[in-house]
Amino acid sequence: MPGSASPRDVIERLIQGISQARWQELDELYAEDAVVEYPFALPSGPARLAGRSAIRRYFAAVARLPLELKAHNVVVHETDDPEVVIAEYDYDGLITTTGRSFQVANIQVSRVSDGRIVTSRDYHNHPVLADAAAERPSSS
Repeated sequence: MPGSASPRDVIERLIQGISQARWQELDELYAEDAVVEYPFALPSGPARLAGRSAIRRYFAAVARLPLELKAHNVVVHETDDPEVVIAEYDYDGLITTTGRSFQVANIQVSRVSDGRIVTSRDYHNHPVLADAAAERPSSS
């Protein structure tokens, strides 16, 4: 995979891997010295992850959350820079302990070199995620 996958392929694999909860595999899509930034991160969450080991720990923490995310409306834009892609997508989310569902929009600007993500700025709506997680069980 490294070196042969296009930036579009790598980002589509990432989004699909998240939708399939393959958390333990996702760090392999990143370069050893990759940097991920979350410009809209909440004060309680990380604003920046530096290095594959930090990214691995982040995904491991997400895997322990009672959270399911399914991406849809995925559009990947290629840019004039052959290493840079912009992905727009929505998540249908579910907090499995409460049954609370939610939707959240995302934009991700990523640089992929030799089949691995080297930088990414992920514009997720963190307040929506936090609000959904804080909700009480649904009464249905």
